[in-house]
Amino acid sequence: MQIHVVQTGDSLYSIANTYGTTYQALVDANELDNPNQLVVGQSLVIPIIGQFYYVQPGDTLYSIAQSFGLDYQRLATINNIDPNGTLSVGLRLYIPQLPQPTIESNAYIEPLGGSVSETLVNAAKKAAPYLTYLAPFNYRVNRDGTLIPPPLDDFPTIAANNGATLMLVVTNLEEGAFSAELGNLIVTDETVQNTLLDNIIQTAKTGGFRDVHFDFEYLPVTARESYNNFLRKAKNRLAQENLLMSTALAPKTSSEQKGEWYEAHDYAAHGEIADFVVLMTYEWGYSGGPPLAVSPLDKVREVVEYALTEMPASKIMLGQNLYGYDWTLPYEPGGEYARAVSPQQAIILARDNNVAIEYDQQAQAPYFFYTDADGNNHEVWFEDARSIQAKFDLIKELNLRGISYWKLGLAFPQNWLLLEDNFTIKKRA
Repeated sequence: MQIHVVQTGDSLYSIANTYGTTYQALVDANELDNPNQLVVGQSLVIPIIGQFYYVQPGDTLYSIAQSFGLDYQRLATINNIDPNGTLSVGLRLYIPQLPQPTIESNAYIEPLGGSVSETLVNAAKKAAPYLTYLAPFNYRVNRDGTLIPPPLDDFPTIAANNGATLMLVVTNLEEGAFSAELGNLIVTDETVQNTLLDNIIQTAKTGGFRDVHFDFEYLPVTARESYNNFLRKAKNRLAQENLLMSTALAPKTSSEQKGEWYEAHDYAAHGEIADFVVLMTYEWGYSGGPPLAVSPLDKVREVVEYALTEMPASKIMLGQNLYGYDWTLPYEPGGEYARAVSPQQAIILARDNNVAIEYDQQAQAPYFFYTDADGNNHEVWFEDARSIQAKFDLIKELNLRGISYWKLGLAFPQNWLLLEDNFTIKKRA
């Protein structure tokens, strides 16, 4: 699979010709709604086997081969060049399809308004072939330990038909927000815990769930050890029923990190107790904050590298957003919230406003500015093929367990093509 960044003068026909593919193949792969109007800076996935690399200043055949995990003599043979010769800058080398490591993948899916929309059903059907787990969000806990289920509609059937395992997501959400008081009650009151675990096990058995996922957020710092003990108790009960147990963790960079989102989440304990964890490595740029990349690679790496000091890589699922945000400028704290946009919507915004897409090399994320019809200035950060490939490269570099997406429903077709190209997805069902 090749990633091509649109340059001035490119057309879909010229790009297809460059890579030996067809116009229609590019339209289908990238789900282009207007293929004759490309945006400068837009990234396209090229559905070919392997990829091409253009020699950069300072490259050697050995350094290029090493970066792709190849033997330099094999690379020379494939490209019919002298293994000891000098490479010309701009020379195009063919890189063959590389072995695919096996990982696990998860995607949360959140029905809103008490029902499952057709958009979410279609999103689940499209994503399920690429998923180890499908995670309907969420089962809310009442203060007596009973559960309030989300609408599931066809999710169990969709998961079963595609070999995906259902994940039972349990939260301390109450009245639309994570409740510290409710969370503290759950992790400290044994009567509530026993009722809750009984209900979780019954729900898992009747609903076909094989993993129980605790997403308890904004717990009081005083509840840290109580939460750890609750997880130990839960793990013991769930293991007796042959159920996996996983947790969601706030994106910390040290064990001493302050803040109400972080302090009760003990990376070392979760790494010891849970079968795996999901690092919520997104929302640096968020709807109520200033314009930023949602999951800047440098910040994501810091979190993962800290996590690796507390738990094995085989337990870490990298959290990844499937969306971006459109901020109205100037940003004012407490002012207008940014609007969530899919990668497809972001590209259409850039195209309709005739602006080029730029790319931040440090954050490894695309962005652009535009002015709307009312004269308001906007800043948009989103995900594209380059940014998601950077996350896949990080997963491979650090040998992580896999990736977990928040959340299905906003279109990002390139992600799924690249996921399949980079990895073999483990199926547990």
